[in-house]
Amino acid sequence: MLAIIDYDAGNLKSVEKALLSLGQECTVTRDAKEILQAEKVILPGVGAFGDAMAQLKKYELHKVIREVAEKDTPFLGICLGLQLLFEGSEESSGVEGLGILKGHILRIPDKEGLKIPHIGWNSLDLQNDGRLFAGLPSQPYVYFVHSYYLEAADESIVKATTEYSAHIHASVEQGNIFACQFHPEKSSTVGLQILRNFAAL
Repeated sequence: MLAIIDYDAGNLKSVEKALLSLGQECTVTRDAKEILQAEKVILPGVGAFGDAMAQLKKYELHKVIREVAEKDTPFLGICLGLQLLFEGSEESSGVEGLGILKGHILRIPDKEGLKIPHIGWNSLDLQNDGRLFAGLPSQPYVYFVHSYYLEAADESIVKATTEYSAHIHASVEQGNIFACQFHPEKSSTVGLQILRNFAAL
């Protein structure tokens, strides 16, 4: 069973729908027991960093997520879910993230000709043999919707990057923790392969 963490963020249903299309048994839940018993856990999300951290704390899910991370259960953060795993974000100064991974979330710098938020398809440069990208071509296209991006402290955990006004760390992997800034559930066959790879861990 795959647990999708429900903390009143958007985008949960599209992740659930993508997993069901792959034949995966999954549940959208904020029940600590269900999440801790799940074989794999996903933290999706769109919205503001500070609001999301407040919601996780309201339901005491920040503690549950740390417990999942320590248990070695495969865990996938998507979009805002990636950002929350890190130490903090320029979007919500003074708000601490989960701090499970080291690094900070920065605003995409303004650049002539580029719109922010970054919405649309970008190719990924794959590196460091990310397990989520097994069986994919070297520069797969995926779908992004974001105004803030990750700068990880440790380059060795970065498995995919993209360029959009900045050098963006688009996917990371450290032990049992995986995360994507892009939306695999909206990234056609490439995204479904990424979710299939995660489900098969």
